[in-house]
Amino acid sequence: MQLRQSQRQQTKIKMALQGSSGSGKTYSALLIAYGITNDWSKIAIIDTESKSADLYAHLGQYKVLTLDAPHSPERYVEAISLCENSGIEVIIIDSISHCWEYLLDFHSNLVGNSFQNWNKVNPRQRLFIDKILNSTSHIIATMRVKQDYVLNQKEGKYIPEKVGLKSVMRDGIDYEFTIVLDIDIKHNAVASKDRTNLFMNKPEFVITANTGTEIKEWCASAVTPELIKEEIKNAKTIDELNAVFRKYSTWYNLLQDDFMKRKQELQPMKEPVQKVIANLQNFSINGTHNSTQQHQ
Repeated sequence: MQLRQSQRQQTKIKMALQGSSGSGKTYSALLIAYGITNDWSKIAIIDTESKSADLYAHLGQYKVLTLDAPHSPERYVEAISLCENSGIEVIIIDSISHCWEYLLDFHSNLVGNSFQNWNKVNPRQRLFIDKILNSTSHIIATMRVKQDYVLNQKEGKYIPEKVGLKSVMRDGIDYEFTIVLDIDIKHNAVASKDRTNLFMNKPEFVITANTGTEIKEWCASAVTPELIKEEIKNAKTIDELNAVFRKYSTWYNLLQDDFMKRKQELQPMKEPVQKVIANLQNFSINGTHNSTQQHQ
């Protein structure tokens, strides 16, 4: 157990776009993906929306993986792995709502106690979410939304009232993503969650490729091995090198050779430098003393 200085490492974005049919989720996801990678061939769409991904083929030569039913978590995981192994940099999952609908059907068909049966659903949902979060590629997931209602009591009767839109996914899914953008029917986006602070509390905007470029720059603006190596190289004393080590202690296993090499370069210098300084001091004292004697 050890305290360390906080530091953000380079990362792959995990974001979600949610909106109703016709809001432009797929199109917006493609623009963001291109802004991130600037190479259509490094973009793939896992399409569960009846081949809607092909509607935008005029944009560029991106890849499409059609995922037909059943939309089980395991099949999503398999599809993501296929994209990763094919060198895809940005994976668009259009949409993840089908996975949740599959799990709801699976749960409703189980026999026995309904509450206890969630123990058979939760691990499968977790498998899917963990695959997204741990993916070596950038992930942009789309989610459908539906009108949400609450029951309010009026004059002794319970009346359903609209309270806005709700994503077709498990409650709390937004906590899993770094960015969640809500897109309305006029294609305007606003952040409902944003750990990057790029879009939070900002006016609504229309998504473009520049949106992806901003996200890419945020992902890259972090501690890298190259940056640490440069600091190791620039350390002028053992104390300075130790300070670099303490600052990036979690990187030690990766950069151990660099730390040890610089330490060996600095260590031999330590004693000779001290001797030179001592000799200079002695010379100064003796020189002054001899000079005084000669004068006398």
